Amino acid sequence: MADQIKELELKAKLIRRLIIQMISKAGSGHPGGSLSATDLITVLFFSVLRHNPKEPLWPDRDRFHMSKGHCCPLWYAVLAESGYFPKETLMTLRQLGSILQGHPDKRTPGVDVASGSLGQGLSVALGMSLAGRVDKKDYRVYVLMGDGEIQEGNIWEAAMACSHFKADNLCAMLDYNGFQIDGKTCNVMALEPMAAKWQAFGWHTIEIDGHDIKQILAAYEEAKKIKGKPSIIIARTIKGKGVSFMENVCDFHGRAPTKEETEIALKELA
Repeated sequence: MADQIKELELKAKLIRRLIIQMISKAGSGHPGGSLSATDLITVLFFSVLRHNPKEPLWPDRDRFHMSKGHCCPLWYAVLAESGYFPKETLMTLRQLGSILQGHPDKRTPGVDVASGSLGQGLSVALGMSLAGRVDKKDYRVYVLMGDGEIQEGNIWEAAMACSHFKADNLCAMLDYNGFQIDGKTCNVMALEPMAAKWQAFGWHTIEIDGHDIKQILAAYEEAKKIKGKPSIIIARTIKGKGVSFMENVCDFHGRAPTKEETEIALKELA
């Protein structure tokens, strides 16, 4: 276990470096939320998710959908590191004609569904979940949401539906970093009591430190064992995690680092 945790920690640091490099090269993007969710998605792709980079549309693969699509630099970095496409492609982020657009779409190997307007991803995940039931497949579905995003009403309609249909092959992850584009979530639209809300909608809730690899691994394993209801991992994270001058700084929700800031960030992540 100790070796596995150390390996995943190093992998997460590498993913964070790639995020900084690609957003810096593009001159635009969303580093804060990409960095806050890095540990969750690194563990998912390199230790939990059943997938095959050589066969992106393998029918029995587990599904992942990034509902907060603006944080796709994280997804792209993980996909490249997994072998879905060459890592040098990351440096084409947001360029005209690139397979790596500012929000994910199906031109990117490993992306099943485009994610644009916030609030729709949980409904997409439920559709995937129910399709697996119809097709008699045993795959699991994972969806990453942002905490600003769950102020959207569509999220709660989907939450109610997931419970109604007993979607126990579905695991949602909430990147609970406390910030959105307009500032702190507690000031824009308070979210607490978070766990109680999801429990009231019929979900199994798991609350963790979203940067503790051991807790993340245990949370995914716990979710797999839950029957008759969907699960949500409420991961308390730090916006901009890993880069000191970005941590809990709202400005880096959607601002690329300058050349000088990039150099400092990469030194911190060395």
